[in-house]
Amino acid sequence: MSLEIPLMSTDEVIELDPEQLPSGDEVLSILQQERSQLNVWINVGLAYYKQKKIDDFLKILEASRTEANIEYRDFERDQMRALDMLAAYYVQEANKEKLKDKKKELFTKATLLYTMADKIIMYDQNHLLGRAYFCLLEGDKMEQADAQFNFVLNQSPNNVPSLLGKACIAFNRKDYRGALAFYKKALRTNPDSPAALRLGMGHCFMKLNNQEKARMAFERALQLDPQCVGALVGLSILKLNLQENESNKMAVIMLSKAYAIDPKNPMVLNHLANHFFFKKDYSKVQHLALHAFHNTENEAMRAESCHHLARAFHAQGDCDQAFQYYYQATQYAPPNFVLPHYGLGQMYIYRGDTENAAQCFEKVLKVQPGNYETMKILGSLYANSPSQSKRDIARQHLKKVTEQFPDDVEAWIELAQILEQNDLQGSLNAYSTAMKILKEKVNADIPAEILNNVAALHYRLGNLNEAKNYLEEALEREKADAETLDAQYYNSIAVTTSYNLARLNEALCMYNKAEKLYKDILKEHPNYIDCYLRLGCMARDKGQIYEASDWFKEALKVNTEHPDTWSLLGNLHLAQQEWGPGQKKFERILQNSSTSNDAYSLIALGNVWLQTLHQPCREKDREKRHQERALTMYKQVLKSDPKNIWAANGIGCVLAHKGCINEARDIFAQVREATADFPDVWMNIAHIYVEQKQYINAIQMYENCVRKFRMHHDVEWLTWVARAQTLAGRTGAARASLLRARRVAPHDAALAYNTALTLRRRAATVLKDERSDLRVVLRAVHELHVSHRHFARLGEAEAGAAAAQEARTCADLLSQAQWHVARARRQHDEELSLRDKQREQREAFRRQQEEERKRREEEQQKSTVEMLQKRQEYKEKTKNALLFADMPTENKSKGGRGRRKDEYVSDSPGSGSEGPREDKREQKRKRKREPGEPRKGGKRKNRRNSGSDSDRDPPKKRGRKKGEKGIGKREKARAAKEADKLGAKQRAKIVSKETISTSESESDTSRKSRSRSRSGSGSRSGGSRSPPANKGRKRIMSASDSDRSRSKSKSRSRSRSGSAKSRSRSKSKSRSKSRSRSKGRSRSKSASRSKSRSRSKSRSRSKSRSKSKSVSRSRSRSKSRSRSKSKSVSRSRSRSRSKSGSRSRSGSRAGSRASRSRSRSGSRSRSGSRNSRPDTPVSRKSVSASEDEA
Repeated sequence: MSLEIPLMSTDEVIELDPEQLPSGDEVLSILQQERSQLNVWINVGLAYYKQKKIDDFLKILEASRTEANIEYRDFERDQMRALDMLAAYYVQEANKEKLKDKKKELFTKATLLYTMADKIIMYDQNHLLGRAYFCLLEGDKMEQADAQFNFVLNQSPNNVPSLLGKACIAFNRKDYRGALAFYKKALRTNPDSPAALRLGMGHCFMKLNNQEKARMAFERALQLDPQCVGALVGLSILKLNLQENESNKMAVIMLSKAYAIDPKNPMVLNHLANHFFFKKDYSKVQHLALHAFHNTENEAMRAESCHHLARAFHAQGDCDQAFQYYYQATQYAPPNFVLPHYGLGQMYIYRGDTENAAQCFEKVLKVQPGNYETMKILGSLYANSPSQSKRDIARQHLKKVTEQFPDDVEAWIELAQILEQNDLQGSLNAYSTAMKILKEKVNADIPAEILNNVAALHYRLGNLNEAKNYLEEALEREKADAETLDAQYYNSIAVTTSYNLARLNEALCMYNKAEKLYKDILKEHPNYIDCYLRLGCMARDKGQIYEASDWFKEALKVNTEHPDTWSLLGNLHLAQQEWGPGQKKFERILQNSSTSNDAYSLIALGNVWLQTLHQPCREKDREKRHQERALTMYKQVLKSDPKNIWAANGIGCVLAHKGCINEARDIFAQVREATADFPDVWMNIAHIYVEQKQYINAIQMYENCVRKFRMHHDVEWLTWVARAQTLAGRTGAARASLLRARRVAPHDAALAYNTALTLRRRAATVLKDERSDLRVVLRAVHELHVSHRHFARLGEAEAGAAAAQEARTCADLLSQAQWHVARARRQHDEELSLRDKQREQREAFRRQQEEERKRREEEQQKSTVEMLQKRQEYKEKTKNALLFADMPTENKSKGGRGRRKDEYVSDSPGSGSEGPREDKREQKRKRKREPGEPRKGGKRKNRRNSGSDSDRDPPKKRGRKKGEKGIGKREKARAAKEADKLGAKQRAKIVSKETISTSESESDTSRKSRSRSRSGSGSRSGGSRSPPANKGRKRIMSASDSDRSRSKSKSRSRSRSGSAKSRSRSKSKSRSKSRSRSKGRSRSKSASRSKSRSRSKSRSRSKSRSKSKSVSRSRSRSKSRSRSKSKSVSRSRSRSRSKSGSRSRSGSRAGSRASRSRSRSGSRSRSGSRNSRPDTPVSRKSVSASEDEA
């Protein structure tokens, strides 16, 4: 389509072919002459821009600003358009410009033009888009650009340029998914978008790690634009990442094509430089990287270009140029580009600047925390650092390295060297792993250095034999390597190995071998000072002080300023208590500038000043002066080394001497918390306890120290613990401690004096104590003699006046000792006589007890025989048993059953009819009672103990249950009613029962016995009821006639009297038809301890009438206690059986006729006499006189 320029004042136009435009000046003159409108100027200028005639484009647009015709409608929009086109051009040129000043100038022009356009029309979409891209390219106005893009999108949501701008902003903000969304929306809006849109999508897919879609996007971009350099570079990177030969070749072809299209593209240049670096074509690397550096203003690309240059120089060995470019690359590099820092760290290591090198590698490790090479280098750097914290970091890094790559021998060796300082076993394990890898996987010989280090570790761990084996192996390896490899080096390390072997022999007490090795080393290397020092130490340990001093002086000939030599000489003087010469030796060390702050010498001098405080001194100012000097020395050490425990311990000692006991104790406690392997601080804490008069704690602390540090034969410790034991009053333990010390140092005068003093004090204490026995006094006198001998000898030799005075004191005590011995002997004799007398009395009492026991046994046997005889007589007398006659029957109560009239009671022991009949009645009763039918009689009450059986069953107080009172009243009323039914004739037939019994203490008329009565009550546990009592009665005939008695028991009881061993069994076969019923727990009315008493005043028809009062105590489930008066002369045991299982006891003093009654209730009562012996056998028989009524 041709361009038309209207001619002024005519209807004709000038047509211009856009493909063949004339010169710009000619067209400009036409436009000026014809006074063309502004829109024509803009179209013509745009045509020249499309033909890439930029100068003509600029001339036309610049002239249009002042010469174009604007006298038409909506000319303002054309003015704005012209200004925006010029501004956009300047923005584009500024983006291409490399010079900062030129770029700034172009951006300034664009800013002025956009500002002028804002004054014409501010909110035009195209104008806002132009300004937004201008802000975006400036770099620091991204927020303004985003706001303007948002404004346009609010007006036109499908505006493609705005969507692309938003995608660019999101990509720069690392919101790759958001950027991809904007690109996709733009593509959906305009499917015919240029290749740049696909290129942007490909970059988003790459950032999202979706390489397949990224490849498809780049390929589509190339299809749309075969000259798209970005797409070629993207595809080439994808090919290179495959790390295959074919793909690498394809990638290089693509990069070459991109280079041919745009030789100045910095991205293409950098990738080609990287390719040629691996091809080791360093000249091309330098050429391409320099061009890339100069063709871009992007700092990230410049950083990459500098890194390529630095690597090239580094590979060529030009470390200065490499250092320069590495450093420059770090200045341009973004935070996540850490390769320049890694290279710069290597350059710092080359220069020996480990601090800066560590900083560089720390930056690398911060971005890539698990980087193997970086951790390994940092571990090596920090391993030799004086800071413990950095050494700990090195240990952590190397452990991670060995975990990631267990076969890295160097890492294991580095780790072992770090662990040598604080973890000997861990270091040994690391060395063992390294040696295993070398043997099994590398198939290499173990270096002699590793063998020597392993031997040193075994030596420090106490494995002396293992250490010796490794040292001998190391010596053999060094000799072999010296013949084939570097002889000088291996001979030099062989000297160190030989010295270590000599030290090992010394530890194994093989002193001759050690001495020979030391002297052999000195023959070849006379300047080896350590050999002189070890020979001197061996002589010192043998007690050859002068020889040791000569060896130390030989070492001083080699090096007059050697601090270890001066220290050993000073220690020799201090061991001999030569404080002045020793002090001078340590001051000599401090005078040297290189060792002016030597901690060992300062602490030694502080100890010298501290030691002078232990010596007697009358000048208080001198004592304070020495304290301050010692304190100054210790403080100086702590300033340079705050963790020095020896200096802190010294300060605690000075404070203790000043009297600040609590402060000193706090310092000692802190030192012991820091390390528990420092024996001096344990001793000092014990001393503090002694000063605080906590002697028990002090003794315990001394003993703990000895056990921990194996100081059992330390004389100084034994003296201290003996002092604490003496102050604690344990003179015996103090004596033992001092005697142990005397065995170790028998010629120590101070120890002999202390021992003698302790023996003298102990002997004086024993002699003053009047309670001391003869053996202790004699031993004290012996110890006093020993003490006197020691003091006498010391008074003649060294101790002088003090020992002589103590000797006189011992002599005085010895002169008094004979009186104490005599006193102790007299006391001893008195004690012996008293013991003999007491022994005789005990023997006499024992004989008396034995005789009494025999007498009781004889009496018991005699009594037993008599009782058996009387029982036999009783059985003979009562051969004819009692006969029971039926009493007049009464109406039976509900549910009761009377006995048959032909029942009789016989004394025949062979009668067996009683048991079967009772069993039959029990079976009938069970059949009549329904399983669920409640029993009459109420709930079962608790049994109460009463009577004289308390020695076996103590009485228990029990509360009366609810309703018990009412039940008792009803029972009484019923009993009275039954008594009224009997006529006078029937009541006259009731006679008292008699029981004939024999006992050891009975008289002719009556004897006391224990009776058991078993009575049945109607109550059972759990509230069971007994059947109602039968109203029928039977008469019991006495020997004279048909004497009758009626039992009015409300509870069926079974009584047992007499002893537990003797019971008489009644031979009567009759059964009483009386049945008693009690609803609760009732007591029979007896004369002994009963609430209600009843007397039977019936007269018997027997010829002899005797009245005996029976006192019985019953423990049964009935509330009634019975007291009966019978005319019996003797007592018997009565047993009444019932079908209940409860038992009651009652003690009766008067005998009752033995009767055995059976009822249906089932409770049992036991009665026992108070006077009868438990083991006395008593026979019972029932007496019946009339057989007619049976």
